[in-house]
Amino acid sequence: MIPFEKCPICGGKIVQKEVEKVLRGATNTAILKVKADVCQHCGERLYSQEDVRRFEQIRKKLKFSETADFKPIGQTFQVV
Repeated sequence: MIPFEKCPICGGKIVQKEVEKVLRGATNTAILKVKADVCQHCGERLYSQEDVRRFEQIRKKLKFSETADFKPIGQTFQVV
């Protein structure tokens, strides 16, 4: 992947890593593991266009609670 040789934010070195991406839609949240180019200096994450499109599709499903094909991993609570 690595379209940039250096981070576009700080100029740091870019390496490919598997990261967790948290996506939210309405009151629903999804966590997925994806590969991203990550700056070793500032931590900026760069995702492929394909992954960004996938994120948008998942956010839409979360917004409308279309989560039948997602695996539940627990519950989330808001502390007041």
